[in-house]
Amino acid sequence: MEVENAEKVNLEQKKKHKGKHDKPKPWDEDPNIDRWKIEKFDPSWNPDGLLEVSSFSTIFPRYREKYLQEAWPKVKSALKEYGIAAELNLVEGSMTVSTTRKTRDPYVIIKARDLIKLLSRSVPAPQAIKILDDEMQCDIIKIGNLVRNKERFVKRRQRLVGPNSSTLKWMQALEILTSCYILVQGNTVAAMGSFKGLKQVRRIVEDCVENKMHPVYHIKILMMKKELEKDPALKNENWDRFLPTFKKKNVQTKKVKSKEKKPYTPFPPPQQPSNIDQELESGEYFLSEKKKLAKKWEEKQEKQAQKTAENKRKREAAFVPPKEPVKQDSNKSENKEEDVAALAKSSKQKAKEFGKQKSLQNINAEEYISAPAAEQPSKRKRKSKHT
Repeated sequence: MEVENAEKVNLEQKKKHKGKHDKPKPWDEDPNIDRWKIEKFDPSWNPDGLLEVSSFSTIFPRYREKYLQEAWPKVKSALKEYGIAAELNLVEGSMTVSTTRKTRDPYVIIKARDLIKLLSRSVPAPQAIKILDDEMQCDIIKIGNLVRNKERFVKRRQRLVGPNSSTLKWMQALEILTSCYILVQGNTVAAMGSFKGLKQVRRIVEDCVENKMHPVYHIKILMMKKELEKDPALKNENWDRFLPTFKKKNVQTKKVKSKEKKPYTPFPPPQQPSNIDQELESGEYFLSEKKKLAKKWEEKQEKQAQKTAENKRKREAAFVPPKEPVKQDSNKSENKEEDVAALAKSSKQKAKEFGKQKSLQNINAEEYISAPAAEQPSKRKRKSKHT
């Protein structure tokens, strides 16, 4: 009984201690209060300012020097409203922001640090100044270290940018769906927006560079989520059954070579002969050092001679004349010979005819008539004489 009483007393004491700070407050159940809303900073909350000076600096690339020099007055005036001092050092190529005595908001220095980071990553000054708002956040995603091969990295980054900015529509669609500003520059992707949107952008960029999913598929999923958000009946349900699942296609996979299993033997493999054993077998072990060196020298000379002969053959190959054209078939050659013989025959006949015509033209008509018939040479006799 005493033990039970003691336990009851301990439980009562614990209950009293536990409920000491858990008293119901009047604003706990008030529906008009938005607990996620970030209230704008009031300077009256910190009238005395900051005790220590905080500063951040960042370097910028050389090609941004001219633009920053032109836009720096606007940046300086925007930071002056929050009591932040800004300095542009063109010699060192750096930007510095620091708190002053007029600074009241302790978190604004972090916002100023993000501002100079965005400016160094080629974000335009009017867009970068928006980061000073409490509802606007930024994220600089490093994509240079995600892929080792440079050519592959450029190709995958091109999916976000596109050739000649042809994927500008994709970027606009991503900006609308995530409510974020996105800029791809070099080895980084700068994004500005809410925490929820920045989380989505980081996932899309990393999946694209790591070749997990194309940005177009992410856009389709986000559009479907936007439509599902409108339906109050599906507010507390799982949406995985409505969302599409995309699989990779035409992915080269390494074929695993199946090794043939050798029959199991309990005995270990035979020991391989050592260098000394090999020398004993060949008889080199018993040779003197001079003979060993001489043998090595001879082997070296033989290798050199083979190498020089091979090099000489390669050099002479350039001066070898080309092979003669392949002879035509025997049938074609016979036909060709027949054609030549026919041509020669026809040319002889033509020459004879031409000669007869010439001889007839040269005969004088008067002499031919006055001459006696005996003197006129007959064609037959001429032919017999020639024969």
